[in-house]
Amino acid sequence: MSMGRLRVYLGAAPGVGKTFAMLGEGRRARERGRDVVVGLVETHGRPRTAELLQGMEVVPRRTLVHRGVSFTELDVAAVVERAPKIALIDELAHTNVPGSRNAKRWQDIDEILDAGIDVISTVNIQHLESVNDVVEQITGIPQRETVPDEVVRRAGQVELVDMSPEALRRRMAHGNVYPPEKVDAALSNYFREGNLTALRELALLWVAGKVDDQLDRYRADHGIQGTWEARERVVVALTGGPEGDTLVRRAARIAARTKGADLLAVHVTSADGLSGGDPVDLALQRDLVENLGGSYHQVLGDDIPRALLDFARGVNATQLVLGASRRGRFAQILSRGVGVETTALSGSIDVHMITHEEAKRGRRRPERAALTRKRRLAGWACAVLGMPLLTLLLAPFRDVLSLPSEILFFLCLVIGVALVGGRWPAITAAVGGSLLLNWFFTPPIGHLTIADPENLFALIVFVVVAAAVSAIVDMAARRTREAASAGADAEVLATLAGHVLRGDAALPSLLARLRETFGLTTVTLLERDGGPGHDWRIVATSGGPPCASPGVADTDVVIDENLVLAARGRLLDASDRRVLEAFAAEAAVALRHERLREAAEQAKPLAEADRMRTALLAAVSHDLRTPLASAKAAVESLSNTEIAWSAEDRAELLATAEESLVRLDRLVENLLDMSRLQAGVLGLVLQPVALEEIVPRAIDDLGPARDRIEGDVSVELPEIAADPALLERVLVNLMTNAVRHSPQEAKVLISASRHGDRVEIRVVDRGPGIPVEARERVFLPFQRLGDRDNHAGVGLGLALSRGLAEAMGGTLVPDETPGGGLTMTLSMPIPA
Repeated sequence: MSMGRLRVYLGAAPGVGKTFAMLGEGRRARERGRDVVVGLVETHGRPRTAELLQGMEVVPRRTLVHRGVSFTELDVAAVVERAPKIALIDELAHTNVPGSRNAKRWQDIDEILDAGIDVISTVNIQHLESVNDVVEQITGIPQRETVPDEVVRRAGQVELVDMSPEALRRRMAHGNVYPPEKVDAALSNYFREGNLTALRELALLWVAGKVDDQLDRYRADHGIQGTWEARERVVVALTGGPEGDTLVRRAARIAARTKGADLLAVHVTSADGLSGGDPVDLALQRDLVENLGGSYHQVLGDDIPRALLDFARGVNATQLVLGASRRGRFAQILSRGVGVETTALSGSIDVHMITHEEAKRGRRRPERAALTRKRRLAGWACAVLGMPLLTLLLAPFRDVLSLPSEILFFLCLVIGVALVGGRWPAITAAVGGSLLLNWFFTPPIGHLTIADPENLFALIVFVVVAAAVSAIVDMAARRTREAASAGADAEVLATLAGHVLRGDAALPSLLARLRETFGLTTVTLLERDGGPGHDWRIVATSGGPPCASPGVADTDVVIDENLVLAARGRLLDASDRRVLEAFAAEAAVALRHERLREAAEQAKPLAEADRMRTALLAAVSHDLRTPLASAKAAVESLSNTEIAWSAEDRAELLATAEESLVRLDRLVENLLDMSRLQAGVLGLVLQPVALEEIVPRAIDDLGPARDRIEGDVSVELPEIAADPALLERVLVNLMTNAVRHSPQEAKVLISASRHGDRVEIRVVDRGPGIPVEARERVFLPFQRLGDRDNHAGVGLGLALSRGLAEAMGGTLVPDETPGGGLTMTLSMPIPA
């Protein structure tokens, strides 16, 4: 059975007509003789949408009950059993009711597609996962229901249902989208003109991306290599040279002149990875491209023109920007160069050759010698001394050996010189060897003339082979040195990366590692406090006396106009400087992180105080009013002379006022004690205290709730070191909390036992308990974890209890009650 095809109507906002368009397509398909059913459609009370449903076959929905409420959902099994050709299913991103066959409606639709049934569905742009956060930023409203982009992208057809913001707002105002009572609120919130314009642009861009994907697949499936100028794309080629900034900006201006054009930067790296340009320049140019709204790409290829054009054709580019050649005139005679070659092969792609300052200066390649000075000297010694010595050794055998054999001996020596000293000693040895062979071994002997043309040919081949071998050896040595240098740089950068990943981003540590890596005496990070023209200030340093300014350093790296890394000890070459620049960039990041951390530390107390103040105001705003209101109502009733209160009513009102004032007094005491605790000015007097005296008083303080407490405190327990009044407060808070969370019929147990040099007092309830991961949160001020309402105090009880216990040298720890519930264990020290 073949898979069904999915068709999606995409809209920028509710009300643009997605469901209307889906039903219209369903009716047209049915008129063409297709078997069409409605799996699920939401009309939202819109009459014109409901009219289109008339006469359509509708598959009954499945009814589900969740938390006592009935819901209807798509019946996947019924649709599959009905087996129509097309099923109309609304709201692709919908989340199904718990207990449904699948969690999301798009998963239901996948099952129906697997059954070979075509599906037409709808979705709004705000429900696509990739733009969900952007939509929230635009509208200020989070979207809880989302669908993965891939689900919509794999649809065979996505059709945008578009409507201008003005037209949609008119529809809203006419009552065609929401009921009249909701119109004003919708127009002033989600459906503001700016919101709708931004959502419309998001939808258009998403669909454009989908069209690009379809075009790329079509071109790939049909092997189309040529450029189709359906959309302007400008590609700029970067070499890693200093001219890159100029090229990027020029390409950005070219792209800007064509509204909607894409900017892409590409760098071609050779397959061996050793000639990829300056990595620091490339990193800066990549940042510039991305800041200008473009994208950066890197491809491998030894043939640079073809690699550039393959990339450009692959992205369907219309224009290619190249820098003018920096090669000299002689080099251009020998080879056409990348620019000319690319232009010749570009076909329909426009190529722009951009001039720049570096082109006038020409290519500068200060190359380091491939071999060390010691090896080069050894090579020259072998060439100067080895050739005469070999001639003396072979001269006695002149009549025995043939000229080819003698040439082979000389060639072996030239190869040896090339291996030891490189190209130029070997070429010198080859030329000298040819002269010696001509004089001593080629007839006529003792003359620089050659009688036999074959001998002339043999000597020429000897010189050519010797020169080629020496060039290859020199190139191999150079590549080996470059690879070793690149490996060393990679090792240093890997160490730096590990330094960052481990969190060792402190500036002194970073500068010390830099100083050790390059064997420097001093590394200093300098900053200008007031910008250009002001004096330098030392931010951090490692090693000997710091550099007071960049001018006194052997090497300095400018990070920005106000930040410089100065190094003293030795001059660094170009490759080392690239790694130094990487360290400098990381030093700047470390400095920023350090300052952000300091700012965060400074702001933390303020934020905490603000959080506490906000929480206090939010919590106290209700809890102060409640007892005040009760007391006020009771007093006002008693003072009303128009009502003759009975003795019982008067007593009840007085009791209400007294209870409310007690609650208010306790609340104020808790708040004052909590503020004293946080300020560190809580006064307490520690003295030996007997639990059999404190626990009964604490139980009596509970009032009517005392009947729900069971005490089990032995009189044989030793005295503990505590402040009697504060200890009583702690026990009252713990028991009050336990009673509040225990079932009405359950008792709260308070017990105590000795463990070593401490006495543990346990308050045990049979309530719902607290999850392990949330137990520490109950000790935060103004926290009501697990409370069912806002009438249980400001959430200071447990926070204050722990604070008072710790102030007296004790601890307060929550634990699970066996069989269910929470046990609060108060551990207090026994006086020595």
